[in-house]
Amino acid sequence: MSAAPPRAWQRMLSGRRLDLLDPSPLDIELADIAHGLARVARWNGQTAGEHVFSVAQHSLLVEAVGRHLRPGCTRGEGLELLIHDAPEYVIGDIISPLKGAIGDAYRGVERRLLAAIRRRFGLPAPDPAFARLVKRADRIAAHVEAVRLAGFSESEAARYFGRAEPLPEAVLALAEPWPTAAAQARYLDRFTTLAAA
Repeated sequence: MSAAPPRAWQRMLSGRRLDLLDPSPLDIELADIAHGLARVARWNGQTAGEHVFSVAQHSLLVEAVGRHLRPGCTRGEGLELLIHDAPEYVIGDIISPLKGAIGDAYRGVERRLLAAIRRRFGLPAPDPAFARLVKRADRIAAHVEAVRLAGFSESEAARYFGRAEPLPEAVLALAEPWPTAAAQARYLDRFTTLAAA
């Protein structure tokens, strides 16, 4: 008789019990994602200002950068930009050097969670070209955050995230820490708006 597969249950505030190793789309709730991402700090919390800069805010910035790079994004593309870091609502924002050291032990959990989130909201996996655009928008957003919030010089940010790209002031204005409740509400509102489009 084979042993039961390992489980890693996380009880969510919605009352759902999410297995991080084998996540079911039925156990994923938008309210849990928005709540969690608004409380996960980017840059390990090492950012200027009274409030942390959360993954929810980073996600909104990436979506705005992606729309700048590709005007006329579809509903699904906008949602893909917004949820690209959604697994971090339960596994946290792990810095890239640690992700590299952990390797597939982390990436596998992240991939399975993102796949379940996509299924929950009826989103297909992005085609390779759009996946590259998401990564580019993510790097551009990280560059902005690094310089504006995390104390990097332009040259340091360029070394890690590529050179700066010109962005509209309305996009740059998103790189400012907000109170947790505001980050949660704005993420939830943006997701709801895109999903209804």
